[in-house]
Amino acid sequence: MDKYSYLGNADVVAIEELFQQYLKDVNSVEPDWRMFFAGFEFSRENYENGGEIPSNVKKEFDVVSLINAYRSRGHLFTKTNPVRERRKYAPTLDIENFGLSQADLETVFQAGSQIGIGAAKLKDIISHLQQTYCQSIGAEYMYIRNPEIIKWLQEKMEGSKNTPKFSTDEKKVILNKLNQAVVFENFLHTKFVGQKRFSLEGAEATIPALDAVCEKGADMGIEDFVIGMAHRGRLNVLANILNKTYKDIFTEFEGRPSEDSLFDGDVKYHMGYSSDQKSNSGKQVHLSLTPNPSHLEAVDPVVQGIARAKIDNLHKGDHSKVCPILIHGDAALAGQGIVYEVLQMSQLDGYKTGGTVHIVINNQVGFTTNYLDARSSTYCTDVAKVVLSPVFHVNGDDVEALVFTARLAMEFRQKFKCDVFIDVLCYRKYGHNEGDEPRFTQPLLYKAIAKHPNPREIYMQQLTAEGSVSADLAKEMEKNFKNLLQEKLDEAKQTEKAKITSFLEGQWKGLKMAENGAFDKSPDTSVDKKAFLELAKKTVELPKDKKFFNKTEKLFADRIAMIANDNYDWAMGELMAYASLMNEGHNVRFSGQDVERGTFSHRHAVVRVEDSEEEYTPLNNLNTKGKLDIYNSLLSEYGVLGFEFGYAMATPSALTIWEAQFGDFFNGAQIIIDQFITSAEAKWRRMNGLVMLLPHGYEGQGPEHSSARMERFLQQCAGNNMQILNCTTPANQFHALRRQVKRDFRKPLICFTPKKLLRYPSCVSSVNDFTSGSFQEVIDDTTANAKSVKRIVFCSGKVFYDLIEAKEKTGTDDVAVIRLEQLYPFPAKQVKAILSKYTNATAFYWAQEEPENMGAWAHIIRMFMKHDETKGIQLNYVGRNEGASPATGFSKSHNAQQQAILDALFTQALVQSR
Repeated sequence: MDKYSYLGNADVVAIEELFQQYLKDVNSVEPDWRMFFAGFEFSRENYENGGEIPSNVKKEFDVVSLINAYRSRGHLFTKTNPVRERRKYAPTLDIENFGLSQADLETVFQAGSQIGIGAAKLKDIISHLQQTYCQSIGAEYMYIRNPEIIKWLQEKMEGSKNTPKFSTDEKKVILNKLNQAVVFENFLHTKFVGQKRFSLEGAEATIPALDAVCEKGADMGIEDFVIGMAHRGRLNVLANILNKTYKDIFTEFEGRPSEDSLFDGDVKYHMGYSSDQKSNSGKQVHLSLTPNPSHLEAVDPVVQGIARAKIDNLHKGDHSKVCPILIHGDAALAGQGIVYEVLQMSQLDGYKTGGTVHIVINNQVGFTTNYLDARSSTYCTDVAKVVLSPVFHVNGDDVEALVFTARLAMEFRQKFKCDVFIDVLCYRKYGHNEGDEPRFTQPLLYKAIAKHPNPREIYMQQLTAEGSVSADLAKEMEKNFKNLLQEKLDEAKQTEKAKITSFLEGQWKGLKMAENGAFDKSPDTSVDKKAFLELAKKTVELPKDKKFFNKTEKLFADRIAMIANDNYDWAMGELMAYASLMNEGHNVRFSGQDVERGTFSHRHAVVRVEDSEEEYTPLNNLNTKGKLDIYNSLLSEYGVLGFEFGYAMATPSALTIWEAQFGDFFNGAQIIIDQFITSAEAKWRRMNGLVMLLPHGYEGQGPEHSSARMERFLQQCAGNNMQILNCTTPANQFHALRRQVKRDFRKPLICFTPKKLLRYPSCVSSVNDFTSGSFQEVIDDTTANAKSVKRIVFCSGKVFYDLIEAKEKTGTDDVAVIRLEQLYPFPAKQVKAILSKYTNATAFYWAQEEPENMGAWAHIIRMFMKHDETKGIQLNYVGRNEGASPATGFSKSHNAQQQAILDALFTQALVQSR
């Protein structure tokens, strides 16, 4: 396809250039243009001999410019707003703006071939363009840089004039879904007066549109739909798309407690659901609606992660079998930055899902904020242009146009594997919720809305006028559906407990919710020694037929020496955890910023062949049952962490990891942590085994590169909702990672990982540490003589090495330094067991690098007081003073503060004890 196949608005010069190209060689232009130029009746010889372009040819060029103007700007002049006058835009599409006049309307122009109608009168060309681009559907697509996509869209839209031609049976199906949507909302409004439900009223046509997306998708081979949406219209989608029973929904409205007393629950319009459905054509499909918080658009990356997990693990990488659907609000789509992050992920190898269908419930107001105050862009969907996605703006009162667009969008997604947006221009009948008064802030709009018929009434008038259905049929449909709803409501009133749908099926089969005592002892996670050594040797092999960078070869030579010397550093311990799990059939997925090499150049899980872009991944050349998928992410925390949470949600048998570049940066994803990771099980009864690796440690790198804000995670610990670790040996980290998939339940794992210790000479483990035992929640001081110990110092993480070295340097023999490798769930029994040997100890300390108001101190003192095994111990604090900033930016200050901690425990205490 040549560069002129999608000429922009009024590009007459370019058309003339193309015409001259045609005159030199008729075969040098596309067939459409060849036909267009061949239709001219003028003296070609005259023009070739230096004459001017004939006036009729110039007119043809003007008509082509008019056509391209409709294609690129027709969306500005549509009839897409059901309750407001559209804003005025200039210049208009009046023919006078294109060098044409009323006198040209009866003239036949070859330019008609450009829109598929052949030579035609100008008035007929305009009529065709008006019907295609300026009625109930407005299309934005001319910015797309792929000529094939543009041509496909033009043929689809101009060939049909963007005008649906449904059969009577198809219209009845549409009416039935619209009837369900409207009557369901009306029923809730009358039966549960004053209750929040975030009604879909004003946008009920979304239900038949969503149904059309799923039906068309099923016909085109999709087997899994993963849906994410906010609260507005959620109950309607649950009832009329996922077929959650009306009885169960009404029971939730009755406020009944759940069947599971340990389940805190969430409001009804946040809950998730999944179901297997049979399409109208008999295709089996699975639909799932992801649970979500009130934080708008936060669910978007989670949906993408779930979809990608299904693609990778259930459908062998076939993107055409799974389709994410995201339903947005207009204000959130324009205002929430996570939308941009997720779109930037959409075509990346590590995150793409084959294209998302975006449906925007554009009710033209955000809570109380007018759309003019909610964005600077023309449309709420303008973010779609970042990834060159087509956008269809559709009048929400024209249900047939919306269903037509939904089918077209699904065809587009399946063919091009790209995102597509449907902007449903509609309205919100009530306020933000049913108890809110919208006339405080939008009096004129709500005066118009009050008089406006609902989409079902509008469609019924249309169908009866054209004779497709009778008015009696519509009344019968409404009556029957209301009777059904009343019957289910009566049943719900008799129900004692709200039903909680089990998710321990499919990929989760064989797992269970954690029981009391689940954390008392870690399972055996050792690996057979022979198998371990075989894997280790393969892990450090580089293919001899490839040339690698000298430093890469040295690094792998050093790893070979580690095996020979039986001293495995942090990177080797970590890589062996992955290799051993893969050998046992578990997949490992790992993403984050710079994770392939590692921020601190320690991992090198992927290496480059010298002077090329070829990559080599040693762990994927071990001939294991499982595989490693490791991806350097885009520079995003929020989007990527949400994605990996979703991925882990759908693949409990795999080890799914997200690593922060520095632990300090995790708070860019705070919403995912607060609303999903820490609370999903309590709110939605959904387990998740995601691992977060957060580099943490005070080494003089300043306030932005020292602290992963341990205190924030610990503050949210309750009910064994997650695991917080701060390991000090490669082997213990190895066992922690293996433990994550060797238990029969799943919990998020937050690992505070070292920086300094990655290459620290004493931070190594032997092969026996990996091939025996299990994760150690608490590690005793092996250098201490129990009878001599009078003081016990508890600590966690990298500061242990500073403490133990200071102890050795000062010759202190009455101190035992005990490491809490697991901070939560608090290992009270293990602490008690170790303390039982120190019968002469009289003083107990907690030492940390972080300021007093940060780190683990507040958590530790609370845990010691809470548990019977430790409540009699009076802990004293040793560490930095409280601070507003996590760390100083001055290296001398840092060193002085660090030394003061050591002096307080050893030098000063030593003097006092003597």
